[in-house]
Amino acid sequence: MSWRKLSSRSLGASSVLSLAIVAPVVTVLARTLIGLDWSPGATVAAGGGAAALIVAGVLAYDVARLRSTRWRLTAERLELRSGIAVRQHRSIPRDRVRSVDLRADPVRRVFGLTVVKVGTGEHAGEGTELTLDPLPRQEAEALRRTLLRTGAVPLGDGGAVAELRWAWIRYAPLTVWSFAGGALVLGALYKLLDAFGVNLFTTGTASDAWGWVTGRPWSAVPLLVAVNVVVGVAGAMLLFAESWGRYRLEREPGRLRLRRGLLTSRSLTLEERRLRGVELSEPLLLRLGGGARVKAVATGLGKAAENETEDVAALTPPLPRALAEQIAERVANLGRSDAATPETEPWRSTADPWQAAAAAGPWRAGLVAHPAAAGRRRVVRALATVAALAALAGLPPLLWTWPGGWIWPAAVLAIGFPAGLWLAADAYRGLGHALGPRHLVTRKGSAVRRTVALDRSGIVGWTIEQSFFQRRAGLLTLSATTAAGEGHYDVVDVGTGDGLDLAARAVPGLLEPFLARGQQ
Repeated sequence: MSWRKLSSRSLGASSVLSLAIVAPVVTVLARTLIGLDWSPGATVAAGGGAAALIVAGVLAYDVARLRSTRWRLTAERLELRSGIAVRQHRSIPRDRVRSVDLRADPVRRVFGLTVVKVGTGEHAGEGTELTLDPLPRQEAEALRRTLLRTGAVPLGDGGAVAELRWAWIRYAPLTVWSFAGGALVLGALYKLLDAFGVNLFTTGTASDAWGWVTGRPWSAVPLLVAVNVVVGVAGAMLLFAESWGRYRLEREPGRLRLRRGLLTSRSLTLEERRLRGVELSEPLLLRLGGGARVKAVATGLGKAAENETEDVAALTPPLPRALAEQIAERVANLGRSDAATPETEPWRSTADPWQAAAAAGPWRAGLVAHPAAAGRRRVVRALATVAALAALAGLPPLLWTWPGGWIWPAAVLAIGFPAGLWLAADAYRGLGHALGPRHLVTRKGSAVRRTVALDRSGIVGWTIEQSFFQRRAGLLTLSATTAAGEGHYDVVDVGTGDGLDLAARAVPGLLEPFLARGQQ
């Protein structure tokens, strides 16, 4: 196949995007020239000239980039030649392509363009990803289907695993950022106006505002808190609508495709053979509201590795926990419709108590509880933390004359001890594990409770850790090592015998030599 160009419509998109640079530059230039007593006509002319130079510079760079970039798809490889000053020739074998991600911001969508990222499922930074920026929308979709060898029609009943229900937006505010939304918006607005030279908060303004708050605290403080929460909730709901609008999770032959985004469209295609499990994430506020999120545990899928600001492993928005469990179970079982049998898994036994713990599926199973010593460890740590905070709060009254005196350490003790005990008890209740025919299931956490069903075939090793206090309590932490997701998933503070037995049963033959050696 001959070498092909990127879309020339990129020039129109670049000219529009360059206005984000033009606006602050022209504003600052205008304020400076007005301060130097330039006439209005001269100021407008100078601003127009600066804007024209910026747009021309951006367009000149984009023209050079487009002229120096070529790509082609052969029977064996996807190749890309790029670089203005330093030429690069990169290629990916087609049989190693694992993901094709499509993304288009609102400007590119207007021009019918899409940015295409083709990856091999390995960690970014190793030359394993090619970016075609941009291609026409139809051409990008055709390239995705060709590289992943998918048909135009999904499997089954439309292929839908999950679709957006706007009722889920009620879960969007259940995050700590909702309580800081007003402060964040105010800070962002201040920085934006300050860049344009507008100073809303002079010394006199700040003094007047502080005087108003201290003069009527019983009305001013609740009002400020309420405004802050309202702004935070509104912002969270708008962010949900933009990020998850038009959400659809669907199955294609051998692959899972996620599409979402109201303004900026996003598309992620994930091969089922890259899946090594699934995670149910429940931050505290979301869990108290009955919600959860589903994330994929897959090879080559990481936010930091791919330089993404979003969690690219997220498969769903916040949604009801019961529905999240159903979606997680469907995703966990993709590509494994054939049930394990005694012939294929001779260690499997219906009478096995480990297997019975997860016989109903990894999300509906009753997890095995951890020893009471694990709960005592959490209570001790909570009480020690509260005592340390109270001691720190008590230092200022000891050393100086401090407003409020001993009220602050007393408040820390009065609030901290009940809250700490509740969090410790909640963290202990959250501990659990189970061993299913296909998955190792582990759960932990209170502030963020995470339940992970890890495919046993993806476990490549074990790390066993035991601190001094764990040894005294008869506990250990068992880490399953895998090439997917975070690289390891922990069963925390499990009994020593139960933990070793769990590791031996999860991957038969992997741990036995070490156990046998320890018995000699």
